[in-house]
Amino acid sequence: MTSDLQWHAAEATAKNITKSWDKPGEPGGAITLFDSKTLRGFATGGLANLTTATPFSIDSVVRYASVTKHIFATLALLKSDAGLSPDDPLGQYLPQLKAPMSQVTVGQALDMTGGLADVRETLSLLGTSVYNVSDAGAIMDFLAQDGTLNFPAGTEISYSNTGYRLVEEILKQKGILFEDLLQTHIAQPLDIAFTAPETWFDIVPDLVPGYWQDTTGWKTAVAGLHLSASGSLTGSLRSLSVWLQSLLADNGPGAGVLKTLTAQRYLHGDIPSAYGLGTTSTRIGEHTLYGHGGSHAGYKTYFLLHPELDAGVALVSNREDTTAYTHALTVMSSLLATPLPARSHALPDGLYASVAEPYWLKVSNGTASYLGSADNLYQGEDAGEAITLSAHMPMRLRWDGTAIQGEIGHAPRYFTPVEPNDCLKMVQGRWYHPESKAAFDIDGDQLRMGVGTLRASGQLTSLGAGRLLVELPDGPWKKNFCLYFQGYNVRLISNRSRVLSFRRDECRSRWQAEE
Repeated sequence: MTSDLQWHAAEATAKNITKSWDKPGEPGGAITLFDSKTLRGFATGGLANLTTATPFSIDSVVRYASVTKHIFATLALLKSDAGLSPDDPLGQYLPQLKAPMSQVTVGQALDMTGGLADVRETLSLLGTSVYNVSDAGAIMDFLAQDGTLNFPAGTEISYSNTGYRLVEEILKQKGILFEDLLQTHIAQPLDIAFTAPETWFDIVPDLVPGYWQDTTGWKTAVAGLHLSASGSLTGSLRSLSVWLQSLLADNGPGAGVLKTLTAQRYLHGDIPSAYGLGTTSTRIGEHTLYGHGGSHAGYKTYFLLHPELDAGVALVSNREDTTAYTHALTVMSSLLATPLPARSHALPDGLYASVAEPYWLKVSNGTASYLGSADNLYQGEDAGEAITLSAHMPMRLRWDGTAIQGEIGHAPRYFTPVEPNDCLKMVQGRWYHPESKAAFDIDGDQLRMGVGTLRASGQLTSLGAGRLLVELPDGPWKKNFCLYFQGYNVRLISNRSRVLSFRRDECRSRWQAEE
């Protein structure tokens, strides 16, 4: 493949993006463009710290969030000497896990096909706030309580951080620490400042705050969940770019990394996936790009590499509203002089639900939200097909005049417009989760969860057929999930967690006797 890379046009596009952050008293971010040898250009905008009014630069230290994943996968599989194979079942190393979770392979845990429920989202559904502190040991005990999966491993793809946490635990039990691997094999050889703190509250030199905005202004972001190797890494954009240059050069610490991480992965039935091991692949025209993004409260990151043309783009930001993937794609599109697919409006706006299943889809102005996780829609093979460019939530959908049908996460899906019913009046009262002692109340058209001043309320909307959609505040975010009622039980279903089942509280004496 030959291509004239448009470095100046791409830098102009990047500066146009960062300029939008250059407003008084607002956080910002930075974008770099590079090949394997040279930093070809960069753009910055906004502030690194709203208290000191320090401008954001490519040396500002941020939380990389899930950009960590490709680095951890590299170290665990290529540098740890732990003897891990992608085909090894997790239970081989973590005997405390129950089936079927114990039967998920290391590769499936890292390539998002394992069906592992995301810990953060599961705890959120139990009423644990993003701000609540939890440590690694308690989380492992929690994961060992129940081996239920979101779906049978290998049958679809859906994003979860839990697989990386579990593989990191395997290394820990062998006396191998992510931070030690990071310093020995990457940070020191490249002379860059990467660190992997265990918690949000650990001291990280020069770390800039992350911010989110509500109606009263910008707020400093914080999160209490223990930071696993799914997203603990911190560093500057300059340091990240140096590491990515070593991947493009395929030498030093980056030797052989892209070949390993981007090797084709498959679901059952030999269905190819665009998600590798901590990396994704995206096509723009004839070009294949590899990369990954990250999202922590108040931090957004993304990188895209074109190894064949020796080119890369990376972005970091300390503002919650940054659309990092879209920005990175836009800059890479300019660099390659190749337009992105046209946005699609083939699916009518509205709320849709599957038949006799707890799945729902909300379409609004060219965006599709599946089980509460939204992505942009683009034109597929023709104007009637709507697709996403996401590797971890691929969609390929059509409207046939009465229903939306196609695939999400490589699994077949069929949605019809929601027909509300009056199940709400039949499910009033308290619902209880005996394993965790969590509970919520349905009071009129509100779901109430939590205790004391932490009690939160969320609106209930009928999805028909014994299903209710819930929207609850959770720090800088809104969490959306479905209540799927089945007799005296109700399942809580969200994009990343589909394993919890609550029971009617007034039936407690009966089901406690059964246990």
